[in-house]
Amino acid sequence: MGVRIEKFDLPGIGVRHDLVTESGRRLSVVSHRDGDRDLALFSLEDPDASSESIPLNDEEAAALADLLGSSVTLSRLTSLAGDTAGLFTEQLQLPTDSPYLNRPLGDTQARTRTRVSIVAIVRGHEVIPSPTPAELFRPGDILIAVGIRDGLDALGRLIANGPD
Repeated sequence: MGVRIEKFDLPGIGVRHDLVTESGRRLSVVSHRDGDRDLALFSLEDPDASSESIPLNDEEAAALADLLGSSVTLSRLTSLAGDTAGLFTEQLQLPTDSPYLNRPLGDTQARTRTRVSIVAIVRGHEVIPSPTPAELFRPGDILIAVGIRDGLDALGRLIANGPD
């Protein structure tokens, strides 16, 4: 079954979008005309009866979207590499004493030096997909890299110690 999303106009209130899961559960986002939004879970027995409703401010809604997006992006990257013999996806924590801390990704010359691609940076709950060479590394960054085993090991050494 594909993902099913249903839209309902709520006169005088706004719009409700329902995500219907494989099990038949409804998870809804109610977008009010005034900009407020609620996350709601509906009863299996009565799809019109909300069993729980949680108001979300803009910051909370953005954080939830980032969290869901991050987990999906990471699992898709991992499954992509799992389908190709010899190609691996790895998460590398940027060491706190890395010579590249607060410097742009391009300074590493990672692809040239290791033949590994840094395909994303996870920063807290945010995922930065396809980072540009100008993206600055920050404390706590996790690099999502794709390459062969030797290259990934070389990337780990590079971000920890700088170029040989």
